[in-house]
Amino acid sequence: MPTPKKPPMKASDEATLKQLDMAKAQGASYKEALMHMAKEEADDGGEKRAGDYIVAYAVEKAEGMYHMEKGSLMWHEPAEKENCHIEIAVRDASDNRFIPGLKVRVTVVDSDDKERGTHELPFLWHPWLFHYGRNWAVPGEGEYTLKVEVEAPDFGRHDKENGKRYAQPVAVEFTGVKIKPGQK
Repeated sequence: MPTPKKPPMKASDEATLKQLDMAKAQGASYKEALMHMAKEEADDGGEKRAGDYIVAYAVEKAEGMYHMEKGSLMWHEPAEKENCHIEIAVRDASDNRFIPGLKVRVTVVDSDDKERGTHELPFLWHPWLFHYGRNWAVPGEGEYTLKVEVEAPDFGRHDKENGKRYAQPVAVEFTGVKIKPGQK
């Protein structure tokens, strides 16, 4: 199957070539941070091209985080059974910038081909790497399959030349994902 055509990156009334280069520089910085997460911090990570997107994953031990409750941030440790944290990053296939405002669903399948759950992953603020993610409960250490679905977003897109992108939903499957359960 041929590699899909990249989304357009042409000078237009909305973006000069210099401005498009700035977008590419933002994407390069994001990609560098993402590769560090996937290769240096996480237990496993990888990525695949899918339509106008590049979909990446990282898996690490379950972790605590703040949640807004009644107008205040409250810290929550992982639930007792949660033993891994699955992160999904979705980037533009032309400039590598993170794409916010997406609906991202993940299904985890174990090595016996048994589905261990499907969840929508919310956007998560992270000190150095925006992503979609959540804690999960898996039965034990091993290799899993992650089935990732990204819906076509309903947000507006500037630019008649460059804005025609993200019009189709995509599905990506990562096999042989190594998960080492635990909590940070």
